[in-house]
Amino acid sequence: MEAGLGIGILAFIFAVTSIIIYYVSRLIRIYLLISKFKGPPALPLIGNIHQFSTDSREFFVHMSTVMDEYRQKTGGIVRFWLGLKPSLNIYAAKHMEAILNNSRHMDKGFGYDFVKPWLGLGLLLSSGKKWFHRRKMLTPAFHFSILQNFMAVYNEQSIILAEKLDAFADRSDLVNIFPLVTYSALDVICDTAMGKHINAQGDSDSEYVRAVQGMAETTLMRFKSLLLWYDPIFRLTEVGARQRRYLEILHGTTKSVIQERLNQAVKPRDSRNGDEGAVAGKKKRLAFLDLLIQMHRNDPNFTLQDIQEEVDTFMFAGHDTTATAMCWALLLIGLHPGVQARLHEEIDTVLGDTDRYVTSEDLGNMSYLSLVMKESLRLLPSVPVISRKLDSDIMLDGKLVPKETDITLVISSLHYDPEQFPDPERFDPDRFLPENCAKRHPYAYLPFSAGGRNCIGQKFAMLEARVTLANLLRRFSFQSTQTIEEAKPASEFMIKPAEGKILLRVTRRR
Repeated sequence: MEAGLGIGILAFIFAVTSIIIYYVSRLIRIYLLISKFKGPPALPLIGNIHQFSTDSREFFVHMSTVMDEYRQKTGGIVRFWLGLKPSLNIYAAKHMEAILNNSRHMDKGFGYDFVKPWLGLGLLLSSGKKWFHRRKMLTPAFHFSILQNFMAVYNEQSIILAEKLDAFADRSDLVNIFPLVTYSALDVICDTAMGKHINAQGDSDSEYVRAVQGMAETTLMRFKSLLLWYDPIFRLTEVGARQRRYLEILHGTTKSVIQERLNQAVKPRDSRNGDEGAVAGKKKRLAFLDLLIQMHRNDPNFTLQDIQEEVDTFMFAGHDTTATAMCWALLLIGLHPGVQARLHEEIDTVLGDTDRYVTSEDLGNMSYLSLVMKESLRLLPSVPVISRKLDSDIMLDGKLVPKETDITLVISSLHYDPEQFPDPERFDPDRFLPENCAKRHPYAYLPFSAGGRNCIGQKFAMLEARVTLANLLRRFSFQSTQTIEEAKPASEFMIKPAEGKILLRVTRRR
C-alpha cells in the first residue's frame, strides 16, 4: 500500500513538473521569438505598460508617434509587452493581408473580452463553428433589399437632426455637433435593430441612453487599468458596480423588446418587391429583431439568448462608429470650402429644390459624396485598431511569430502610409477615384476591416452616413473653426474628440 502511495505521489510530482516545464519552455520560446522584433524598450514584468497614458488623447498621440518612428525601421511592425504578454502592432498593407486573408487567424484578441458582459458571444465575439454558422445566418439580414427598409429611418432621423441644427443656424456662436449627431445615430440603431423608438434626440437623458454611454465609459476605464483586467478585482470596484447597473438596464430593455415583438407575432414580408413603399413609409417597417425572431422560429437552436446577443451587438457596433464617422466628415467638409462647394453642387443637381426623402437611387448619383466619406474614413477611421489571436505560428517580415500571440492591426496608422497615400496628411477625396484606387495595395485601406471577419454592417453604416450628410448639406453650409489637431482625436474604442466637442458654424443655404 505504501509503495502504491509512493508511486502515486511520484506520478503527481511528475505531472506537475511536466506542466510547469511545458509552460516555462513555452514562455521562453515566445520571449525569444518576439524579442527578434523591434519595439520601445520594456521593463521586466510590466513591459511597456508604464509608457501608456490613461489619458485617451495622450495615448493616441504617443502611439501615432511610435508608429511613425518605427515605420522606416521595421516596415510596419512594432513589438510591445503588456506585462508578460506580447503584442505585435502591424500597419503595413502586406502584413494586414497576411493576417486578414488567412482563414485560420479569426479569433479576436484579449481586449474584446471586456465587452463580453454586454454582448455575450454574438457575431462580434464568437469564434470557430459558432461564428461561421452565425455569420452565414445573419448575412442575408444585411442584403441590399433589406437595407432599403431603413431608408425612411435614415431620412426621418437626419431631418430631425437638421431641425435641431436649424436652431443654431446663422448665429455667431458655434454648435457642438458631436452629441447631436450621436443621439441621431442612436435613434437610428434603436429603430432599425430593435424597432423601438427611444427618442434620444428629444430626450437625451433617458435611462437607456445613459446606460449605453455609461457602459462604453466603464468598459474603457477597465481596458486602461491593468488591475481591472482581472474579474475578481473588477467586480469589487465602484466601476464594476456601475457597469452591473448599466447591464441590468441594457439587457432588461433588450429582453423586454424581444418579448414584446414575440407577442406581436411579426412575420417578415418579401422586401424584394421594391423600396418605394418603405421610403414613403407606407409599408410595415421591419427591424433586424424581426428577422432574428423569424430565424428563431425556423431554427430553435437559435435561442432567445442568441437573439439578445445579436441585438446588443448591433447596438454596440452600430451607433458610435457611424456617429463619429459623420462628425469627422462634417469637420473636414467645413475645413475645405472647395470640397463643400462640389458637394453642394452635386446634391442640388440630384435633389433639386425639394424636401423629399433621399433614395438609394439618389445616393447612386452622388459619387463625390461617397469619395468624401471614404477619404474622411481614411484620415479618421471610426475603429482605429482591431486585434487577432494567432491560431498557429506564422511568418511576418521573415521572422517566426508564435501561436497565440496577439496581433494588433493599427488601421489608423495603415491609412497614413506615404507609399500608398502620398502626402497622407492632406484631405483629398479624389484619392478614391477608380483610377487611383487601382494603383494601391488592396489591403491599404481598411475602415471596415477585411477578409472573413470584415464588418457585416458596412453597407448599413455608409447608407446612413450618406443620407444624413445629404440631408444636412442640402440645407446648410458648415464652417470649421478647429483643425483636426485642435479637435484632439483620442483613442478609445473609436477615434473620438478628447473633449467630446466638434465645433462648427452653421449657415442656412435657403
